[in-house]
Order: sequence, then structure tokens, then C-alpha cells
Amino acid sequence: MAEEKENVQEPVENTPEVKETPVAAVPADDFDWDSYEAGDVVGAGASKEELAKMYDETLSTISEKEVIEGEVITLTKREVVINIGFKSDGIVSRNEFRYNPELKVGDKVEVYVESQEDKKGQLVLSHKKARALRSWDRVNEALDNDEVIKGYIKCRTKGGMIVDVFGIEAFLPGSQIDVKPIRDYDMYVGKTMEFKVVKINPEFKNVVVSHKALIEAELEQQKKDIISKLEKGQVLEGTVKNITSYGVFIDLGGVDGLIHITDLSWGRVTHPEEIVQLDQKLNVVILDFDDEKKRIALGLKQLTSHPWDSLDSELKVGDVVKGKVVVMADYGAFVEIAPGVEGLIHVSEMSWSQHLRSAQDFLKVGDDVEAMVLTLDRDERKMSLGIKQLKADPWEKIEEKYAVGTKHKAYVRNFTNFGVFVEIEEGIDGLIHISDLSWTKKIKHPAEFTAIGEEIDVVVLEIDKENRRLSLGHKQLEENPWDVFESIFTVDSIHEGTIVDIFDKGAVIALQYGVEGFATPRHLVKEDGAQAKVDEKLDFKVIEFNKAAKRIILSHSRIFEDVQKGEEVAAKKAQTKATKKGVKKLNDNLEKTTLGDISDLAALKDQLEADENSSKE
Repeated sequence: MAEEKENVQEPVENTPEVKETPVAAVPADDFDWDSYEAGDVVGAGASKEELAKMYDETLSTISEKEVIEGEVITLTKREVVINIGFKSDGIVSRNEFRYNPELKVGDKVEVYVESQEDKKGQLVLSHKKARALRSWDRVNEALDNDEVIKGYIKCRTKGGMIVDVFGIEAFLPGSQIDVKPIRDYDMYVGKTMEFKVVKINPEFKNVVVSHKALIEAELEQQKKDIISKLEKGQVLEGTVKNITSYGVFIDLGGVDGLIHITDLSWGRVTHPEEIVQLDQKLNVVILDFDDEKKRIALGLKQLTSHPWDSLDSELKVGDVVKGKVVVMADYGAFVEIAPGVEGLIHVSEMSWSQHLRSAQDFLKVGDDVEAMVLTLDRDERKMSLGIKQLKADPWEKIEEKYAVGTKHKAYVRNFTNFGVFVEIEEGIDGLIHISDLSWTKKIKHPAEFTAIGEEIDVVVLEIDKENRRLSLGHKQLEENPWDVFESIFTVDSIHEGTIVDIFDKGAVIALQYGVEGFATPRHLVKEDGAQAKVDEKLDFKVIEFNKAAKRIILSHSRIFEDVQKGEEVAAKKAQTKATKKGVKKLNDNLEKTTLGDISDLAALKDQLEADENSSKE
């Protein structure tokens, strides 16, 4: 042995270490092999029965068809190995834990023992069945205890999402997903989130859960903390959370504020989307807030100076500016001459016309216009503009262009009971009095003679430059026919006429040459006593002619009444003549009579004289 030791070389420095060959185990000299074979002793002084008992105590006593708790000891892509303290471990499909993607080794899970040993001697477990057996109890416990639970969002459905909770399909309304509006529901599918059970309907087995309820309480406290630190005029950074037609909601980090559409820009804004976009980060200033209602009014335009402050200092009344029509109203148009700087063009400053019209007749939104500055108030930030001032005032030389007696064409603009308003050109209006429409027709309302929008020939009768009024006539385009009518429709002349209208006070009769006459009801009685009717053609006698008033008074009954009267007068004349002849004869015979005859003749004479006097009357 000594020689062998001498032949062993010392290890050289930096030489790789050589592994020693394992030494075979050497049995203890005092081990009682006979007792071991007899089964009396198995080691460390313990009997075989004692060791078996100790081993059995380490195993769980399980029964099939029951739910017990196990520990995850191994995870693979397809399987989960679970130790329930049985002599063998159970294997569960990974799909049964899809609702819990955070599952890890060491987690405690509930499993249902389907079989202690299958054909391969394997313990058969199910996590899905364990959840299903206790699901309704767990859901009710969660509702009663206001417990926070986990759920797996399986898919979308009408109005919200379907969530796997303890194996039950619960409904998550869209409004309960988050405190902010959800724009993409699909992004939540496949996620595991925390929920609170908010409602259970045992009859229909319906469960409603909410994720929003979890964060509302926390947000409420955050809001109180944030609002307690707010000050008017404070500038904060926020994120555009929602856009509506009336404004923009800004997330200030747990509390929302509103920028009203009027506080987005100094200029006109049709819709907030013209200024901001969703999820955009921007600085805002606090205009006002309400501690109780937790309302925060924000402003964006206030972070920049007012455009009026930078308006050209040289701008003055009488200057011509350019701008765009941004708002229309019946009374005028608002024109933006610079972002946030607007002026009003009143409808009366759009045209020299005095005719009442709407501003929409002249301009529309989006029109580019040139206008003159009429008033300018920098302190009140107000400006009035006019566009008619860029054109010559047509009334300046009215006497030259529209002298009295000149003839022109005009357009009917409006009616009144007393006449027709017409426009000869833009800014030049005039009135045709109803009496100046026609020489012959009796016109009750101008609508009987013309219509709005129609062209009509006129003659200038009078000019009122100060009040910008023209008196016009239409009938003056022709000679006055009443000069001729005076020689035709003489008193007592008879003419054929047609009754065109009958009313309480009489009737209107159409005569030749387009002239009309008037007859009272008693002059419409016919010879047989009947009353004349509309559209009836009869002869009429002129009983009055008034050239100044353009009036002809007629009578039909006077025709036969005058004939009858003439006949009566002729009869009376004949009777008178006969009476005179008898008186003369009587006087010639007086001398030949006796005294007795004289008295009788005297009486006869008196009678004849009385008859003669009555015929004269």
C-alpha cells in the first residue's frame, strides 16, 4: 500500500479537477438482517406496521362525488396537476381554468372527485364541476357579503358582456364596465376582471355583475380630494374623455370637468370635434366648480388672449373690412373678420331698400363679404357693419333719374288695403294708391288688380326725398276717359247694362266702355214688381253723373215710371181742356136762363172750376 501511495502524483496547479469514483455503500456492522427478514424491524427501531400507519396518516381520506380543496403542483399548456393529499395526484384540463389566466403553482383550488381510480389507475378530478356545484351558493354569498370576485369575460351580447362567474354565465351591462364611456367592447373579451354581484334573480337564474361599482367608491374619494385642492384660474392637464354637441368632458385624473362649446375657442364653433379629439391631452383652466354637486366648469380659450385685444389699433369707423358670415338670423348676419372678432350686419344695412325683408334674402353662412365699419366699441367688444354703404345711395340723385311724370317698370312687393308697394330698383320703393290703379274699375283690394311679384308700369306722381317715398300711379298711363264719358252718359240718357254684383245698399252695373254704375235697391224694381238679379241685362237711365267723383247713378225702374208719369200728365191735360170748354159754353148761355136755372148753373160752374183746379195741381 505504501508503494502505491508513493506512485500517486501530486495534482499540478491549474490542472482540471478529476472527479472521484463513487465508493460503494458499506452495510452497517450492527444491522439485524434476520429481524428485517422476519419483518419485525424495518429501521430506526420502528416496526413495519408502525411505518405503514405513519404513511397512511399522511394521506387524505377522500370519497368520490365530493368537492375538496387541492393544491396546484404542476402547470403545462394543456393540463394542471393537483395534489389533494391522495396516494396519487389528479390531472385537470387547463381549459377548466380559462377564467383564471393567472393560475400558478401553489394556488389552492376546489375540485370535484369523479373517480379515485380510472382504468389507468389515475385519480379523476374536475374543477368545472366543483365550481358548478357551489356556484349559486358562492354567488349569493358574494352578494350578501359585498364581496369582490373574479370573472372571465367570455363574449359580447346585446347591451353588454357575458361573464363566467363561478361557472355561471352572468350579465355585465355596458354601462357597468367602467365609469367612462366604452368605445370598443371587443377589447374586453377574453379578460379576467374583478366584479361585484349587484343583482340576482333566483326565479330565472339571472346574475348581474358590475366592474364600475368597484371603482366608483374609490373615484368618489379621489374626486373629493381633487376638488378640495381646486382653485379658480388653476391650469390643469386633462384628457378628452367624451365629446358631445354641447361640449367636451375632460378627465382630470379621477374627476371630470366640462368645457362648454362656447369656452373652446374665441371664434364660432359649430361642433367641438372641430377643436379637440378623443383621448387628446390638453391644458385647461378652471372657471368654476361646485363642491356639493362636484361640477367643474373648464375653459380652453381662456388660456389665450382675447382676439379683440390684438385687433388692429388703426381700425376705425368708415374702414372697409373683409370677413366670412358665421351666423345668420332674421335680423342680420354675424361676420367674423378675425378669429374671435365678429361684427353684426343688420338687415337694414344690407340694402338701401326700405322694404321689410329677411337677412337670408341677401346672405348665407359661409359667404365672403366686404363691409364698412359703422360703429366700433373696443371696451364692449362690439362692432356693427354695413354693406349697402359700399354702393351709391340711389336717393342722392332721385330727381334726375325718376323725375315727376316719367314712366318706369316696377315689381309688386306687398299689398295694403289702401294700395300697392312696388320696387323700381334696389332701394327705390314707391306706393300706388288704390285710387290710382284704374280710371273705371271700383277696386276694393289691390289683389283684385295685380299680384305680388308681377311687373307693373308706373308713372311718378310725387317725390318725397326726405322720407324716401315715391307716389306712383298706374291709371295715369292712359288719358282720363271720364272726359269722354261726360258727353255719353248724360242725365236721362238710357244705356244697356249688366248687373255684376248686388249687396245691401244696391248693385254694381257694368256699362259699355268698361265703366261701372251704381243703382240703389228701389231703382232695381222691374215693371212687373220683381227685383232685378245678378247677371241680368236691363236698360238703365242715368239719373246722376259726377265726373270728379267718377260716379254714375243709374235706375231701371225710372224708365217705366217716367213713361207712366207722362201718360198721366197727358190725361190730365186733356181733362183740363174739356173742362175749360164746358165753362165757356156755360157762360155763353147764362143770359138766356131763368132765375131758377141760374142757381143750378152756378152750382155746376163751381163744380167745374173745382175739377179744373184739381187737374192743375
